[in-house]
This record gives sequence, C-alpha cells and structure tokens, in this order.
Amino acid sequence: MMAPSSHLSRRDLLAASAAAGALSLFPTDLAKAADDTTIRPFTVHVPQAELDELRRRIAATRWPDQETVNDKSQGIQLAKIKPLVEYWGTGYDWRKAEPKLNALPQFMTRIDGVDIHFVHVRSKHPNALPLIMTHGWPGSVFELLKTVGPLTDPTAHGGRAEDAFDLVLPSMPGYGFSGKPTDTGWGPERIARAWAELMKRLGYTRYVAQGGDWGSPVSSAMARHAPTGLLGIHINLPATIPPEVDQALAAGGPAPAGLSEKERATFDELSAFSKMGNRSYAVMMGTRPQTIGFAITDTPAGLAAWMLGHPGFAKWTYSHSDPEKTPDEVLDDISLYWLTNSATSAARLYWENKSNILSATAEKAAEISLPVAITVFPGEVYRAPETWARRAYRKLIYFHEVDKGGHFAAWEQPELFSAELRAAFRSLR
Repeated sequence: MMAPSSHLSRRDLLAASAAAGALSLFPTDLAKAADDTTIRPFTVHVPQAELDELRRRIAATRWPDQETVNDKSQGIQLAKIKPLVEYWGTGYDWRKAEPKLNALPQFMTRIDGVDIHFVHVRSKHPNALPLIMTHGWPGSVFELLKTVGPLTDPTAHGGRAEDAFDLVLPSMPGYGFSGKPTDTGWGPERIARAWAELMKRLGYTRYVAQGGDWGSPVSSAMARHAPTGLLGIHINLPATIPPEVDQALAAGGPAPAGLSEKERATFDELSAFSKMGNRSYAVMMGTRPQTIGFAITDTPAGLAAWMLGHPGFAKWTYSHSDPEKTPDEVLDDISLYWLTNSATSAARLYWENKSNILSATAEKAAEISLPVAITVFPGEVYRAPETWARRAYRKLIYFHEVDKGGHFAAWEQPELFSAELRAAFRSLR
C-alpha cells in the first residue's frame, strides 16, 4: 500500500510477499537479511482504490440501535459517532493528510526482525539535542507532528536556539507504517531496546527520550536499561501511584490513611475513573486483542467507535470538545489505522504488557537511575501529585503542573508541550 520510494513496485512487493506466504502492508525485499541495518527513504501514497473501498464500506455501514440512556455509560453514543463517520465517508480527504507526513523526512529500517518507520528531522541550529518521542494508542506519529516546528526551530516559536532538538518520531511495532511483529514479546521493554538501537544507528551518542500514554512505559524502560548515550527522560503519564494506593483502588476500598488533601483528591479522581469503566477497552485488548481485531478490522465505523472509546481520544482537547469539532485531525489518525490494517497488531501491545499502565510500578521506577522530568497536564487521566513523583523517582530533575492540555498533550497544546520539553531538558544539554 505504501512502499519505500527506493524499493520495488507495490505489485512486485506484494507478489514476493504472497509467494512467501506473508501478509503485510509493507513487505520488505525478501532478499534482505534479517539483520540488515539499511536506512531507506519512505514516502506515503495510498492507492486511490483503497480510498474508494473505504468510502464504499462507510456507505454500507449497518448502524446499531440507539442507546437507552442519556449518557456514555453504555459506550459511545450513536448521535456522536454517526455524523463523524458519515463525514469520513463523504467530506474527509486523506490526500490532505499525506502531505503532513511527506513534508517531513521519513525512513524505514529493520530492527530485531521488524521494519520500523520513523520521521527524522534535524534542526538547523548547531548542537541541537537529539530527542526520540514515542506516541500512544489510539494515537500515532500524527499526534506529534505539531511539535516538530517548535522543537526543531524554537527561535520561530518564541524559544532560544540553544534549546533546539533533533527529532526522531518512530511508529511503534504493529502501528502505522511500521511492520507487524510475527512473534510475541514486543512489549515496552523490547520496544525500548529497539529505540536505543535506532538512535545508535542514526549516529547519536547523546540523546533524551519522551513519552505519554504508551510512550511513558517505553521511555521509562529505556531509562531503566540506561543505554549508552541516553541522558534522561520526560514523561507526561508518570508511574507514580504508590503500592498502597494501587491496592486500595484495585479492591474498590476507601483511600489509605495519611493522604494529603491533594493526594486524596487524586485518589478520588482515579477511583471515579475506574468505576466509570473508562479502562474497559484496555482490559479487552489486554486479554482478547485478536477477537477485538475481527470486530474492528472489517468495518470503519466499528474501528472509529472503538478508538473513540478511549476517554482521552474522545475528548482530545482539554476544552472537552467533541471530536466532530476537530474531525480532520481525528480522522487522519483513524484513517491511518484503517489504511495500514493495524488495529489488531496495535491492540496486541496491551496483551504483551500484561498490566495496567496506571498500576503501581514503584519497584520498576526505583530501578531508574537516570534523570526524570515530569509535566502534569490538567486534562490527563490523573494528575500525579509531586509527593508521589518524588517518592517514585529518585532523580526527579523537573516537575511542573501546567494549566491546559490533556492526555494527548503534544497534539492538543504543541507550543506549551514544546516549551515544557525545552525547560525539562535544559539542565541535561
């Protein structure tokens, strides 16, 4: 579907893939060795037939009957999802999404048997600090694109030249244009090792890492591994929930004794979040990703509804606007999952992780000896108190609470997000 610009034609690639019994949207040259370290240019162009087929499927959607409640307690509401999907099939134009990616240098390289797609933008400013950022689910590299300008060219966005970054934005294995793993074990730890190899392959000997959502456990795993050259990490979904708090939440019991007013407010926030069933999507993908895949791979409307079940995605701006108010940006991301047929392979990350991203990871956090920086955004799943953060990370070099932004902070507030990264990593340059 989207072939590297310097490789065989799509027809030749698909023929070679079929002959080998492979099912991949991005089949590689079968003559290449599994340990090939070549970095190949990559360009996105979806055949028109694929876009026509998407519209045909949307037009043929069989809608469920309307929910019997006046809220979201039964899931995404028909009146919310239907206009968005109908616009997807009539007014939305994927051809406007492709230039957003193709305007940036994109590449593909094979790491640990999987093709990894990444955007790599070098700053024009000397001594820019290399930064690798990891997206989440149901996000993609699209959620990070608005930060490219502010981070690589800070002088054009109110910053200083000495705060510039070189950016590396990879698509996680099984997501977007990256290849789909054919074996198990591709959880945050293995992705972290792949990212360290990617930065080494690009020639970086000093760099930092950042992540929210799944990017947080991936970046944290990188910090635990402490590969040569990694100076520190910034995360905006920190693993700071203390064990006793996590146990109380899991049991559905009262808050532990001794919590401060702010800690108690965070406990109540987490408790309400859990009781509302906001993580039901994660439980299902963590236990039956393949079953879910059958349901969301065959119908665009089903895929859109499933992805919009993510509370941070459905309200992807802190203003809690409905996705219909920013339909093109939301649909760029959903279309990427559809056109790369990556809904199932992406969901398997939850199965691989075997645990709740928000669960207490005090022991793992204690293993991190590298500097850690944290920004708390008010619309996040939970607002980590500084007391919990300092308890979790022994070398916390930066902690800041900002007044706007949510779970997809880089997408929602790119200028603020970029300013936070400049401040967070300033001491590590």
